Amino acid sequence: MRFVFTLGTLIAGLAGTAAQAASTDLAAATELAKANGCYSCHAAAEKIVGPAFASVAEKYAGDKDAAASLAQSIQMGSKGKWGRAAMPAHPSLSAQELKLLAGWVLATRP
Repeated sequence: MRFVFTLGTLIAGLAGTAAQAASTDLAAATELAKANGCYSCHAAAEKIVGPAFASVAEKYAGDKDAAASLAQSIQMGSKGKWGRAAMPAHPSLSAQELKLLAGWVLATRP
């Protein structure tokens, strides 16, 4: 019985840690997006100059290579995927920052 209680406590602790990490990642991604001007052209649920983050997530839903493709677009910039406006490149972002931003965008829901 003690083993079951200890195992349950461990699992509950890990779940709490995972939720806290996800919350921290969300906050870090939001700050990174703000610091790099993403909100100048994008919003969570509405088109500004570029598409809404939720529209990007919807477009790439089910695409197993979506995170890598989006990270590349963030790093190198893109043109013609969402109309005539070009997205500027962000070459100074690290691979970890690109992965964080891409995952955050793909998880955005309206």
